[in-house]
Amino acid sequence: MLNPIVYAVPVFLLLMLLEFAWSRRRGETVYRAADTVSSLSLGIISQLVAVFTQLLMLGIYGWLWQHAALLPEWSLGSPWAWAGALLIYDFLYYWKHRLGHEVAVLWAAHVVHHSSEEYNLSTALRQTGSDFLLGWVFYLPMALLGVPPLMFVVVGLIDLLYQFWVHTRLVGRLGWFDRVFVSPSNHRVHHGQNDYCLDRNYGGILILWDRLFGSFVEERDGEPIVYGVRGQLKSWNPWTANLRSYADLWRDARLADNWADRLTIWWRSPNWRPAAALRALPKPRPDLSRFQRYAPALAPGMAAYGLLQLGPLLLLGVYFLAVQPRLAPPLALGAALALLLQLVLLSRLLEGNSRLGEGLRLLALGAWAGAQLWRGQALLGAGPWLWVLCLAAALAGLLWLARPSSAAGQTGRALP
Repeated sequence: MLNPIVYAVPVFLLLMLLEFAWSRRRGETVYRAADTVSSLSLGIISQLVAVFTQLLMLGIYGWLWQHAALLPEWSLGSPWAWAGALLIYDFLYYWKHRLGHEVAVLWAAHVVHHSSEEYNLSTALRQTGSDFLLGWVFYLPMALLGVPPLMFVVVGLIDLLYQFWVHTRLVGRLGWFDRVFVSPSNHRVHHGQNDYCLDRNYGGILILWDRLFGSFVEERDGEPIVYGVRGQLKSWNPWTANLRSYADLWRDARLADNWADRLTIWWRSPNWRPAAALRALPKPRPDLSRFQRYAPALAPGMAAYGLLQLGPLLLLGVYFLAVQPRLAPPLALGAALALLLQLVLLSRLLEGNSRLGEGLRLLALGAWAGAQLWRGQALLGAGPWLWVLCLAAALAGLLWLARPSSAAGQTGRALP
């Protein structure tokens, strides 16, 4: 069966383009090129990781369902069974999401989604690559209740896809809808770093869970929301976004002067730090009134360059998801790692790092595409059009980097 994300990606991109056009018509800036490249790169990587981890997670779920279910199998032909499964999934998602903000090791995975300082539909695709470590545990009660794996997967996909549209600043209050369902207004609060926004509005589809368990707060009209996380990521690199919080936890655990702190730091609040770590590396409370978004200056044309170079990589990612079931595991792993490296090197260029890495990336992409065209067959089974596009992108990129105006060290004004 074809990965449903393959069908969803064109819809996501179309809606992002519509949001961008709508924002321009309203005279608002809700997208920045480098941030968008970063968010989409993280989305691609999360799907690459899922290819190699979902079978294990579904295997554990299926084994429990077959051998430890406490109730009879739920009927796939019953609308009430589907509605009940979706309700239970959304309830469990609420608690998974809430603990993802309240437990340090879970926050280290989830923080990726909050690390953007913009709030637009691309932010919805900014997903973690490490949720497979512990995130799946929260849904095992559904297996014990007898929910079959197919029903579990489908309602999980519905819950996930619903959450895409609420990541926008262009939709205002929706009246009664805001009181029952997760909406753009109350999810904007969830992504804010303002004091009143912290650790609020965790719901996936229903905001009723937040009202029931005391975590709901309404958006305040007189206080603009500052998006992102306290302790800015200050990087477009998807590798950094996925690993920084784990590295910070490991560093603080090593700085701790007793084993109790070293062992419990992972399960305490993300805001808690061992006393020894606080003394060695104090972190002052951020002043949001002086907050400045991460926005390194980009050379002229670099914003458009980054978006255009992301295009072929996004297509490669989608095509990989489509053909991966037919690939031998070593080939699939090699292709995924190559695409990961391509995305990391592109992000480093947008951070103003050496153009050498970008040149090597383009050479590798061009050589890969050219080899498949020369052989007359694509490494991943793609038609010639995909490799022609990748080869054209690589050649155009090399020519663009070689321009005299793109000399090393040149920077231009930062994009809004």
